[in-house]
Order: sequence, then C-alpha cells, then structure tokens
Amino acid sequence: MSPLAIEAVGGLAAVLTTLCWLPQAIRIIRLRDAAAISLPTNVVFAAGIALWLAYGIALGKWPIIAANAVTLALILLIIGLKLRHS
Repeated sequence: MSPLAIEAVGGLAAVLTTLCWLPQAIRIIRLRDAAAISLPTNVVFAAGIALWLAYGIALGKWPIIAANAVTLALILLIIGLKLRHS
C-alpha cells in the first residue's frame, strides 16, 4: 500500500470514529437528558483519548492528533452535559 493510501485510510478512520460522537452530543443537547450515559465509562474513555492524543503529538501524526483532539472535545462536552443534566 502506498504512503498516500495509508494516510487516506488513517484520515478516513479518524473522521468516522470522531464523527460518531456528534449524534450523541446533539441528542443530549436537544433532549437535555443524559440519564442513559455512563459517567465512569465516558471518563475512562476521555482519559484513553487524551493518551492517544499525546501519542499522536509525540509521533507528529496528523490523523491521530486531529481525530483525538476533536473526539476529546466531544467526549468532554458529553461529560459536561452528563454532569449538568443528570
């Protein structure tokens, strides 16, 4: 596989796994209800994403950095909404 194809796969994976959190955040904002969201699960997930972000920064790999920065922001938003609406 060419380096360009590898970067494209990484970029697409980053976009898809990052955007999957957007509907959850929108749903919580619209309904103002986060009762079904697990706070411990999302806190542990946020910690893992923060570590992936640090890893991406250490490697200087943009797909890892961008995906995990946006995902971390969305997860932190979801955690904040969970704390506010539960």
